[in-house]
Amino acid sequence: MNAIIEVQDVSKSYGGVVANKRVSMTVQAGGITGLIGPNGSGKTTLFNSIVGYHPIDSGSIKFEGREISKMPVQSIARLGLIRTFQQTRIYGAMDCTKNMLISLPHRKMKFLDAFSKPGESDHAKADRLLEFVGLYEKRFLSAGSLSFGQQKLLEFAMALMNEPTGLLLDEPTAGINPTLINGLIDRLKRANSEFGITLFIIEHNMRVIMNMADKIYCLAHGEMLAQGTPQEIQNDQRVVDAYLGTH
Repeated sequence: MNAIIEVQDVSKSYGGVVANKRVSMTVQAGGITGLIGPNGSGKTTLFNSIVGYHPIDSGSIKFEGREISKMPVQSIARLGLIRTFQQTRIYGAMDCTKNMLISLPHRKMKFLDAFSKPGESDHAKADRLLEFVGLYEKRFLSAGSLSFGQQKLLEFAMALMNEPTGLLLDEPTAGINPTLINGLIDRLKRANSEFGITLFIIEHNMRVIMNMADKIYCLAHGEMLAQGTPQEIQNDQRVVDAYLGTH
């Protein structure tokens, strides 16, 4: 497999606090890559840098071979690299269908097109994806009335409206009722296998990430601590120590 995301010697500081220090990693196209680490290890900072929210201080970030470290968020999204957040970013007063349709402009529409009404094919696509995440029956309910887990499923479906090549998910199972987690995992795996979307996932739930990822990277104190298969990571004493606070 080819690398779809290449991070090389990336450093990022905030007012003297080093969040990432010379981090290097690759995300293979078509796979599921995990990013783990204790709180404050720099995971979210790295995600934000990859998609353009926080420009890096030094290093290189490439997406499909193209340098993106100086590009704004919208330009990176139009290339096909999208991210979701720990706290959902939905429009609570709108129904689910309208949330889906408002997601369209990011990649497919030109600026002037953003003010035109979505067509039948857009509505059909929204319906298909709401069906895919299990929210079709709730499509006319306000997004704010959904449970937190359902709101995460809606945000996932909204991301899929952009037909991303790569999708970065920040704590997709955090705050979700345990009964919904398996359904979410199944849909993430299907998005990877059926739609061919490369997934890059930050996850604290070790059971989830060990069952999903092909390769896992572990950050600690802003630096790359370990990398390998789920089995290798589970058996890496440095990772165990980092989580137990002895690193």
